[in-house]
Amino acid sequence: MSAHGRLADELREHALIIGEVTLTSGLTAQYYVDAKRAILRRPGFLALGELLAQRAEERGATAVGGMTMGADAVTCAALAGGADVKGFFVRKEAKRHGLSRRIEGPLLAPEDRCLVVEDVVSTGGSTVAAIEALQEAGHEVCGVVSVLDRLAGGGLRIEAAAGAPYFALVTIDDIYPERPDR
Repeated sequence: MSAHGRLADELREHALIIGEVTLTSGLTAQYYVDAKRAILRRPGFLALGELLAQRAEERGATAVGGMTMGADAVTCAALAGGADVKGFFVRKEAKRHGLSRRIEGPLLAPEDRCLVVEDVVSTGGSTVAAIEALQEAGHEVCGVVSVLDRLAGGGLRIEAAAGAPYFALVTIDDIYPERPDR
């Protein structure tokens, strides 16, 4: 089975939760995808790492990361999958102590090409915030990859903010095609 198939199976089996929830955007939905439940298990992590390493190479990325929590496991999977990149995490705001950094990890050089990653995209707000933080710091975004896209319009918003291609490894159609909001 392909890495895509393995990742979709893991998300379907371990991450899909049926029931009303409030999303980060404040909207309510009749299902939730807690991708961390799947990608923090060995089979999901390995499949994700393989797919991300491939995407990083295709985009010529030299750094991979995104907004902390949503991108943490995803970034680590890219590194473990063999991507020859620096990993980074973007904080919602700069720390008020220590080095007062907003972008954590190895220092990003002006020539680094950043592949922004996210676990689940709905409206794209968290991903756009990470993109804006990178751009404000003078870094190039060469692409954006999500583990799963809920197909709620966030992809268009992300692509517009990044000025670079957006790609979802799996969509909600792959794991819950019979959902009520289809």
